[in-house]
Amino acid sequence: MIRHLMLSVVLLGSVAPVRAADPVENDYYKLTALPTPEGTVLEIGAIKPLPNGQVAVSTRRGEIWLVDNVYAENPAEVKWTRFAHGLHEVLGLAWRDGWLYATQRGDVSRLKDSNGDGQADLFEIVNDEWDINGDYHEYAFGSKFDRDGNIWVTLCLTGSFTSENKYRGWALRITPDGKCIPTCSGLRSPGGMGMNAVGDMFYTDNQGPWNGTCSLKFLRPGSFQGNPSGNKWYDLPEAKAAMGEKPKEPDSGSRFMTEAAKIPEYEPPVILFPYKKMGQSASGIACDTTGGKFGVFQNQMFVGDQTNSTVMRCFLEKVDGHYQGACIPFREGFGSGTLPLEFSPEGAMFVGGTNRGWGSRGSKPFAFERLNWTGKTPFEIHEMRAKPDGFELTFTEPVDPAAAGDVSSYKMITYAYIYQASYGSPEVDFTDPKITAAKVAADGLSVRLTIDGMQAGHIHELTLGGVKSAGGLPLLHKEAYYTLNRIPKE
Repeated sequence: MIRHLMLSVVLLGSVAPVRAADPVENDYYKLTALPTPEGTVLEIGAIKPLPNGQVAVSTRRGEIWLVDNVYAENPAEVKWTRFAHGLHEVLGLAWRDGWLYATQRGDVSRLKDSNGDGQADLFEIVNDEWDINGDYHEYAFGSKFDRDGNIWVTLCLTGSFTSENKYRGWALRITPDGKCIPTCSGLRSPGGMGMNAVGDMFYTDNQGPWNGTCSLKFLRPGSFQGNPSGNKWYDLPEAKAAMGEKPKEPDSGSRFMTEAAKIPEYEPPVILFPYKKMGQSASGIACDTTGGKFGVFQNQMFVGDQTNSTVMRCFLEKVDGHYQGACIPFREGFGSGTLPLEFSPEGAMFVGGTNRGWGSRGSKPFAFERLNWTGKTPFEIHEMRAKPDGFELTFTEPVDPAAAGDVSSYKMITYAYIYQASYGSPEVDFTDPKITAAKVAADGLSVRLTIDGMQAGHIHELTLGGVKSAGGLPLLHKEAYYTLNRIPKE
């Protein structure tokens, strides 16, 4: 017995002190699953907070629901009322002057409850100047109203490969008086739309022909977005009047920026999402214009990924008049495949989920979830700006100067994707730039990395494994991926 007790003392004395667990995403951004109407297959396609505090939710099944008490602490208080049904895969909602605008597969319509019973009884077609043929992939995504009062519509190619029907593979603007303006060509398979803080319109496109990986793209009016399959519609008089002549055909097997130098109309991807590392099906877009109610990422953009059931964060800047920037992981663990994202004026992000036809890491067939900032600020990369000889990183909290000033705390590789007519692309053209200096600012909130071997046209994948906060915390997310289309001159 004495020997046994002595052994126990020795063993207990050798136990290492327990280390507090590192912070996790839920410490900063709490995810709440909201109950959905019993017996309804929701499969959310779009979300729009309304002025009266309700939230409108549309579905791939052609319904629109109004949701009350969506901000309640107790999810059981959420109440659903069906506003409309019999529509066709509503993938866009907007609100103006008492009308709810719905972008469905064949048109933009507007709906109103004229007698106050909670259900739509007026239905008007605003515009239906594009064609459909019943192909499962002929999605039509609609935006909120832009600064000129237009709704933008992005049209997927038929089967996501061809342009068999009018304006497949194009973006259109629908004006307040219902006129259609052909606006951009070269789209393949949109997954969502949204504006940045200054009102420029973006969409997500997905891996496939002429798209080596999923991406965020800027819908510059008059631009060609890269897939020539729909360029036959330049022959329409109204398209030629709005867009000009058909752009030159890109060379398959080239690189994005090589072709951008040869085709003035071509607007290359703003951010390339490295395949599988940042997802496989880029989806909805939302910009944080809540004025700090969602934390420290004001005016940054958030992008969903349907396959990975995640939300990514995007920092954009302009170089030589063109957008480019970095994507950083933000939040995982959504219940179904992330499709629409939408911020409310109260500072919540609503996320709609669906996995029919695509599959997703989130196992539920559909979901409606709310993401709220807890008031705690995570230690994160805040911004990643390109410089002529490197990058400037800012952080949400001061860094430990010794760790952040050590070049061994960082690792960088670069690579590109092939711009080609065949489906997707592997990562190619790898390089290993050398980080020669890491200068920490006096306030500890930024680090200037000097890099030997910057590569225009490449993704610069940066891992910050050794960087810690002044309080000793690791970064919540250690990776950032900057699409360096252009190296700034100053």
